[in-house]
Amino acid sequence: MILDFILMNGHGMFVWPSFLVVMFSCFILYIRTKKTLDKYEKEFLEEIKDLPEIERKIILEKSKVANQIFATNKII
Repeated sequence: MILDFILMNGHGMFVWPSFLVVMFSCFILYIRTKKTLDKYEKEFLEEIKDLPEIERKIILEKSKVANQIFATNKII
């Protein structure tokens, strides 16, 4: 039963490698996207650190994303 599923009537040798290529590609895309997001978050934090406290509070009140970034990095 399991062997029949793996072989897929002779098409398994095409299906499983294709599946692995897609999963590998999705993993690489995830890693690259995560690295880019981390880079932009660091740049954003560096820009925010230079602002006066009043402007920083205004940005935090207006932006949910800024709040999440600050909460993640524990900087307020």
